[in-house]
Amino acid sequence: MTAILFGDGQRALRTDIISVQSQVVYGSVGNSIAIPTLHQAGFRAMAVPTVLLSNTPHYPSLYGGAIPDDWFKGYLTGLLERDAVRHVKGIITGYLGSVGQAEILADWLEQVRERYPHLWVIIDPVMGDTDSGIYVKQELPQAYRERLLPLATGITPNAFELERLTGRASPGLAQAVDAARTLLNGRTQWVAVTSAPGDDLPADRMQVALVTAQNVEVFVHPRVDAELKGTGDLFCSALAGKLLQGMSLPEAVKGASDRVVDVMRHTLALGFDELALPEHP
Repeated sequence: MTAILFGDGQRALRTDIISVQSQVVYGSVGNSIAIPTLHQAGFRAMAVPTVLLSNTPHYPSLYGGAIPDDWFKGYLTGLLERDAVRHVKGIITGYLGSVGQAEILADWLEQVRERYPHLWVIIDPVMGDTDSGIYVKQELPQAYRERLLPLATGITPNAFELERLTGRASPGLAQAVDAARTLLNGRTQWVAVTSAPGDDLPADRMQVALVTAQNVEVFVHPRVDAELKGTGDLFCSALAGKLLQGMSLPEAVKGASDRVVDVMRHTLALGFDELALPEHP
C-alpha cells in the first residue's frame, strides 16, 4: 500500500484518535457509542465503519451488512493519503465484518506503526460472549491471533473471547491471568479482561482484570441488571479517552469500568433499551 500525499500535510485535520468498528443507524454500539464517548471526553475522533446496519441483529428486522473490502481498504488508505494520521495518538478497533477486513486492517496497522511508532493501538477482539456464543465467522479468531493481536499495544477481550483467542478454559481468575499472558509479546503490553471470572465473587459484582507481564490488578464494580448492547464498545472507547487525558493505565481501566456502570444506570433511569450517555462525562 503506497500513500500519496495531496496538499499541505500540516493543514490536515488534527485528529486525536481513529476508531475502526461497526456502525448502526439506530442504537448505541460500535462507533455509534464510541465516537460520542470520545467527543464528550473532548477529543477529535474519526470513525471508519466495518459494517453499516440499521440496528443490532437482536431486533426482529435487520438491514445492511459488511462494508465491501475494497471500500474498507480505501477508507484506511484515504486517511494516509490525507495525512490524517500524522497527529493521531491512538487507534481503537472493534467488530470486523469479515476475515478480509482483518487482513486489510493488519496491513494498514503495520504501515501506520512503521511510520508512527509512538502511536498506541487498542484491539477489542469482538467475537461473542458467554450468553450468545460466537457471532462472527469461524475464521476470525485465527485472523485475530495471527495478524491483529501482535500489532496491539493493549487488548480488551471479555472472558469468552479470551478463551476463544487462547484455546484455554478460564473458569477462575488464575487461569484467566495465565491465558491473558500468552497474548503478551514484545509489542503487546497489557490485556484488560472484562467480565473476568472471579473466585468467590458475589453475584451482584463483576470485575475487570488488568494483566501485564509483571502485575495483575483487579477492579471490582457493581453488576447492573440489564441486557444492553455495546457495553464492551463503551468500555474500550472510555478507556482510550482516559488514556488520552493522561491517566495511567490502571486509572484508565478503573475509570472506564466506572463509566460503563454510570451509563448503564443512566440508561435504565431513562427507561431506554439502548445506551444513552449522560449529559456530562
